[in-house]
Amino acid sequence: MKKISNGVKFKSLGHNKTKLPTKPSIKILETFNNQHRDSLYLVPLICNEFTSICPITGQPDFAKFEIVYVPRIKMVESKSLKLYMFSFRNHGEFHEDVTNRIFKDLWKLMDPKFMRIIGDFSVRGGISIKPLVQKFSDGMAEDQHQQILEMLNSWDNTKKTLNP
Repeated sequence: MKKISNGVKFKSLGHNKTKLPTKPSIKILETFNNQHRDSLYLVPLICNEFTSICPITGQPDFAKFEIVYVPRIKMVESKSLKLYMFSFRNHGEFHEDVTNRIFKDLWKLMDPKFMRIIGDFSVRGGISIKPLVQKFSDGMAEDQHQQILEMLNSWDNTKKTLNP
């Protein structure tokens, strides 16, 4: 395990040769503590190279995933997320199921104030499927809901200028 300055140890980060997982599991994911709990902020994570397989035909499915969350106490470590997302490569699951599974695993892991996941799957057979799952944590103040919605709107508008 590699130790970083604040004492957190990660299993995946810093290894010369990374062992790639062969099946999805929440156990692949790792967290660290949010150092800015007094701030309300978005953490957007973009996975441009997601692949899985169709559970019926075995054909590959390609997608871009956008994960946006507002942390509470825990945050997901990005390399463990990369390995988790990679673990779907040879796994057969429908687009909607994959998107909901990723959402549920990350929600359970972090218990964020808010999270939105969009699975932007490539066109197959003339149809593109783009599942979206979103949730606010229970007991949040209405003003925080509004602030988060404003930040999401800002992020969505900013994306247009980052990747026209």
